[in-house]
Order: sequence, then structure tokens, then C-alpha cells
Amino acid sequence: MNRGTKRFARSAAAVAAVAAAVLVMAGCSGTGTSAGATGSVPSIPMAKKLGANEGQLNIIVWAGYAEDGTNDPKVDWVTPFQQNTGCQVNAKVAGTSDEMVQLMRTGDYDGVSASGDATLRLVYGGQVAPVNTKLVPNYATVSSFLKDKAWNSVGGQMYGIPHGWGANVLMYNTDVVKPAPDSWSAVFDDAAAHAGKVTAYDSPIYIADAALYLKAHDPSLGIKDPYSLTQKQLDAAVSLLKKQKASIGEYWSDYTKAVQSFESGSSVVGTSWQVIANLLDSDKKVHVATTVPKEGSTGWSDTWMISSKAKHPNCMYQWMNWITSPKVNAQVAEWFGEAPAQTKACEETTDPNFCTTYHATDAAYAAQIHYWTTPQTKCVDGSGDNCTPYSEWVTKWQEIKG
Repeated sequence: MNRGTKRFARSAAAVAAVAAAVLVMAGCSGTGTSAGATGSVPSIPMAKKLGANEGQLNIIVWAGYAEDGTNDPKVDWVTPFQQNTGCQVNAKVAGTSDEMVQLMRTGDYDGVSASGDATLRLVYGGQVAPVNTKLVPNYATVSSFLKDKAWNSVGGQMYGIPHGWGANVLMYNTDVVKPAPDSWSAVFDDAAAHAGKVTAYDSPIYIADAALYLKAHDPSLGIKDPYSLTQKQLDAAVSLLKKQKASIGEYWSDYTKAVQSFESGSSVVGTSWQVIANLLDSDKKVHVATTVPKEGSTGWSDTWMISSKAKHPNCMYQWMNWITSPKVNAQVAEWFGEAPAQTKACEETTDPNFCTTYHATDAAYAAQIHYWTTPQTKCVDGSGDNCTPYSEWVTKWQEIKG
């Protein structure tokens, strides 16, 4: 996953090394026999209770997730956190999920705002520890439809705290694409109608979009979950994407460029995020609309995860509680452009219609979304041990793009 740069750069606070107190750990957790491409989940202890804050926090974030007022003096939730906890925040912005995984493997960071195409890689790789949700009071009022899911838990054990989420919607230029599409066929079987002006998300995880479409349109394949694909099912999705490529004008990963592409007319239909549509609507240079097609959609749900080698675990737990507090979660959601995970955040947004626009507490809307989940050899839907791992998806994506 590459979440682009939007209009912000990285936010970071000054470094301050302070003597650390110890986070008390309990016995192993998350040690089930679920085997992915990397084997069983490692036995890593889970926090039992918190100790004194260590005075520092090193985290890996998506741009816009740790604003300290540098980009906009009015947008700052890092400084109050530092003042309240004494934990000085050092935020490293990553551009892709792959980069996040690589950075977490160094052991230099306390936590990460991981997306679903990275989370299980971190869990099975032993880079993150199970999370004691009782130590994060604000977890209680996080949307229930984001808890204990395939991308953030294993065997009923949470490996993080949900942060924000959104759907990968179908967006189209209403002046060009008529009638209004209600199916992903607009970018697959019917893509030739707008050849050269179809756009798609640039990531191996996009293979799941093709699988979701085939799930509805080719039942003979037997696809039940777009992230749990056998070799035959993966090959079918890859074949569809290779056919689609003939109509693709450009793939996108930076959503500021996706905005520009629709404004210039280079793109008229394709996979998008609601924030892109909102930016286009505000600029009023082009008329667009979005929909979750009848087949449903893929999407993301980001999770704050704590490193298994965290040097400042108490500060990381404090951060996970802070970032999911109602006011702060509302600030992040509005700045970034996503639905907040915290249900009480909707009472704190500056735009009274924000949560309605992003369907923040709409469980029925959320149920249409197949959230990014790292493909594993052990099928993430529990259907067997014959699924294709993410590494193979990466290889296939390279083949697709040529």
C-alpha cells in the first residue's frame, strides 16, 4: 500500500532521551497455530500493566497521522500529547506498507500505523506484540466492526488498536461516464468503453479488487474471500488485470496525482478514495461521483501496532490511547480524509456532516468492504492451507504491469 502524501509533509518532534521505566509483561499471547507464509505466530509476551512513561516515542506513520503544527499551526495533536505525557514524539513517515515492514524489522521503532496489507506480515514475522486492549481505555468505544478482524487479530487476540478506515470506491466523471455505473465492470469487462482513461490503484493488493469482481461474475472459480486465493483463483485475477491493462491510462498511488489526473481529463473512471472525490468537489474543476458497486469493494483499516522490541512501550500505549481519543481521532480523520475508528469522534468533528460523508458509524456500509488483509499460505478466511502468499502477489503484480 502507498498512501500518498496529500498536502502534508512529515511531522516530527525533537528528540529527548530520558531514563525509562519498565512495562510489566505477562505470559505469551497470540501463540496459536495459525501458519502463514512465514510459519506460526511467534510467542511474544503481552503487556500486563503500564509503568512510568519513558520520555520518548519513535513511531512509523502515514503522512498526516502525527501532525505537530509544522504544516499548519492549527493542526497539532502531537504537542498536547507530549505535554500531557512527557513522551517526545519522533515520527518517521513511510510511503508504502513495504517500507513500514522493513523499518519495523530494524527494531528501532516503538510502533507503526500499519495497513492491512502489512499487519499480518508484522505479526507472523514477530515484529509486533499482542496488544492488551484493557490498557487502552478508548478502545472500548472503537467501532465494533473494526475489532477482532482478520487483519488486526489472530485467534481472537488483538495485535493493535484500530485508527481509521475507508473504502476503495468507484469514482467517475459524471459528464463523461454515462449512465452512472453500479458495477466494477466499468473498469474490468467494460473498460474498453473508456480505453486509455481508466485508472487503477498501483499495488499488489489491487489483485484483490479483481478477485472480488470475479467472485460475483465467475462463480465457477469458487472465490469466497479476495485475500484467500488458490493458485487457480490468483491466475484468473491476474488474467483479468492483464486484460484491463490495455485500457489503463495510468496507475496511481499518490492520491494528489489521482486528483490531477481527473482534473486534466486523463482519467474518467477508476478505483479511488472518498478524499479524492472531496478534493475534486472542492476545486469544482470536474464533476465526479463515487459509489460502492453492487459487488462491494476493498478498503483499508489502519491499526496502531506496538513493536515486540519497543524501547518505549509505555509511551506507545499512551499514544495508542491518545490517538483514538474522541477529539484527536476526529482531528486526524478530518485532516487525512478517512472515517474515524472512534465512535465518539463524530461528536468532535468541525464539519457536522463529516461522519455521514465517510459513513463512520455505518455498520451496513462497512459490511460491504473487504478490508486489505495480507494474503498468507494458510488462507486468511480459514478455508485451508493452499492459498497464495503475498510474496507471490508481488511477483504477479510485476508481471501485470510489465
